[in-house]
Amino acid sequence: MKHLYSAALLLLVSLAAHAVPLTFRVDMSQQTVAAAGVHVAGNFQAAAGFGTDWNPATTLLTDPDNDRIYEVTVDVPAGTYLYKFVNGNGWSGAELPSASCGVDDGGGNVNRQVALPTSALRLPAVPFGGCPTLVTFRVNMRGQTVAPGGVHVMGNFQTLAGYASNWNPAAIALTDYNNDDIYEAQVALPAPGRFLYRFVNGSAAAAAETVPATCGLDDGTGAGTLARVYNATAATNTAPAVCFGSCQTCGPTLDAFATHWWNDAVFYEVFVRSFYDSNGDGKGDFAGLTQKLDYLNDGNPATTTDLGVTGLWLMPMMESPSYHGYDITDYKATEADYGTMAEFETFLAAAHQRGIKVILDLVFNHTSDQHPWFTQSASAASSPYRDWYRWSSTNPGGLGWYPRNGSYYYGYFWSGMPDLDWRNPQMKAAMWDATRFWLRKGVDGYRLDAVKYLVETGTTVENAPETLDVLREFRDSVRVVSPNAFTIGEVWTSTAQAVPYVVDQRLDACFEFDLAAALVSSLNAGSPATVRAQLAATDASYPRLQYGTFLSNHDQNRVLGLLGGDMARMKQAAALYLTMPGVPFVYYGEEVGLLGTGADEDKRKPMQWTAGTNAGFSTGTPWRALNANYAQYNVATEQADPSSLLNHYKKLIGLRNAQPALRRGYYLPLTSSAAGSLLSYARVYNQEAVVVVSNLSSAAVTGATLALPLSTLSAGTYQVTELYSGQSAGSVTLDAQGGFGSWAVSLPALSANQTWVLRLTSPATAARAAQAGLGVQLYPNPAAHAVRLALSGAPAGAAQVQVYDGQGRRLRTVDFQGPQHTFDTSTWADGVYFLRVQAGRAVGVQRLVVTH
Repeated sequence: MKHLYSAALLLLVSLAAHAVPLTFRVDMSQQTVAAAGVHVAGNFQAAAGFGTDWNPATTLLTDPDNDRIYEVTVDVPAGTYLYKFVNGNGWSGAELPSASCGVDDGGGNVNRQVALPTSALRLPAVPFGGCPTLVTFRVNMRGQTVAPGGVHVMGNFQTLAGYASNWNPAAIALTDYNNDDIYEAQVALPAPGRFLYRFVNGSAAAAAETVPATCGLDDGTGAGTLARVYNATAATNTAPAVCFGSCQTCGPTLDAFATHWWNDAVFYEVFVRSFYDSNGDGKGDFAGLTQKLDYLNDGNPATTTDLGVTGLWLMPMMESPSYHGYDITDYKATEADYGTMAEFETFLAAAHQRGIKVILDLVFNHTSDQHPWFTQSASAASSPYRDWYRWSSTNPGGLGWYPRNGSYYYGYFWSGMPDLDWRNPQMKAAMWDATRFWLRKGVDGYRLDAVKYLVETGTTVENAPETLDVLREFRDSVRVVSPNAFTIGEVWTSTAQAVPYVVDQRLDACFEFDLAAALVSSLNAGSPATVRAQLAATDASYPRLQYGTFLSNHDQNRVLGLLGGDMARMKQAAALYLTMPGVPFVYYGEEVGLLGTGADEDKRKPMQWTAGTNAGFSTGTPWRALNANYAQYNVATEQADPSSLLNHYKKLIGLRNAQPALRRGYYLPLTSSAAGSLLSYARVYNQEAVVVVSNLSSAAVTGATLALPLSTLSAGTYQVTELYSGQSAGSVTLDAQGGFGSWAVSLPALSANQTWVLRLTSPATAARAAQAGLGVQLYPNPAAHAVRLALSGAPAGAAQVQVYDGQGRRLRTVDFQGPQHTFDTSTWADGVYFLRVQAGRAVGVQRLVVTH
């Protein structure tokens, strides 16, 4: 959703019933206190009744006992807040704490942060501008069934940290931020010390771990219970991660993370109106999209004419009065311009037959002002729909408020898009019902539009804690109907602010805007520094692999224009984001070089299919004028050119589909002797690895060496193949740590804007491949109703496939002729199967996942 402008607003509903006391405390003993006193400012102030957030003059702290500790208690809802202390009542007296105990907003400004539980919290007194003693407690829950109440830590430090009592089993929740089974929480304490603690699997004392005597001390409560002990001696302390109920140190491992079907997918973002017009009215439609599915993926892995994408994101396709569809009038109806519900269902079935998953754009923040919900809400203050939106009897002032029938309603983006009030349970229930409607039709998930704006708190219009609560409910609602549905959010903000939307049972992923910007920036600068740093930050921040990668989307200027029309950079951009970790999304037309800048309509122009009339998009007048470059940049012309951008995308998507390491492998940065020119990283999955080396500079690089300190790969000599060209690239020897040093790839110079995609094949894998001599592909995989088996390297004649379950029991044997065979898996139980195929003396084995 394009952000038309920022909004300032006042929250009209009282939050007092949900508020809890929060006490801020600051030590001014080393400061000369200003005549105006000491204040605290932050994004909690409006919710606490101080009018507006970030006001340095309204929230005064006092020192009633003259101990130089100034404090104030406010009542605010549970959630996460940013704040800082001010010596005086103007920003010139504001503190600037160290980044080690605050959150950097990206511009050099650091704010303190507090996570307020549902009970009162009295923060420890911190030195003005300084840091408290920070202790991070960590526990490895691998092998444990985590209780519904979550994981907590309790100890003799809790009153020092501002909690009501020590040994409270429910006050301090731990979070698994990156899905590696390590749960952690950071606690601020007034001074270093020796602290006793235990972990709790749940929120009751009875669920606390039993600490073994070899690493436990009496907890001092008189019950003879043993606790862990930690000496915090520095400003920032991190306790070692231990296994729950054990003395063993159990740090995270590189490959200890879960992956899902969407990690195997390459998605394609489609604006239906601009893709293909089947009836000559100048507007794309479901029937046209169905006709073009074979271009996207024909379902046959043996063919090379299709793009190879395995997922589609449809921009809004529900009923709407606007060309873009982001103002919905009926959440259970299709847009009439695109076709009937039956035509949508035909498209969905055809996509699934080809192994293509389909997710829909879901607009939660607002509706159209023509939606019946809103027209009834606006009709009278007594309407049962009145509180489904945000109304005021007087004009609150500021942007976002619009008059209607003597009152004022709020719409962040535009008067035609009134914001829904997510505090209304009836509205929420209606929206959950709408989302389940499409899931029951078989869609595979949702892309959530403008999701950070759902709930406003005071003048905070984005990233409010209540928004995260709504998303947790949304996930529960979705999982009831479709346990494997994929949810990805548009949280157009920094990485640090996007990550909370993915953890703690909220969304499955978010689009990674910082990484997209860093990639374009590095390509234009001819230096890998920016994208290298952001790639490392992204990998360290999210649950492993759970973010969406892309170059540009429907709200941004198209990437070919961002890269100055430079086709070499365009190809390099594709090579990078299609080999990086994450879930890649291709914006329709990106693969043939569509241009688009300025007005949103021009970023969403019709697809360019041929050099003929209307670029082959429509026999009528297209809804929007075509790009001037369509005669050169179109599907038909580029299909015939082996070196075209389109064929480059096909090749890269094919490599990603064929290499598990590129889909599910973890990320490891490599160091290079040419670090100013080369971006290099490894993707490792089980005992497979792909190393990517890309030259972002304007000159060729010769003789550069690469180094990798460690990995989970076994020691040995690995054969190296450059997958894009098919060339042999010599070998590399891995040491006992799975690493190597000073490896010079046995290939000619790496040209400017060229990328190597190097597969490392272990001795054991090579031996198995030589013995088998048979390539087996299954498509789609995972499968629901049918799966195609395709062989390569098979002799002519009969072949046989034996199907085994995950326990190794043979379930069926099928004989067939030729290089292909189709199975009907509609009656197979969900689960993992192994297919052993023999053709002559050649044997191949493939793993198949069946999920309905």
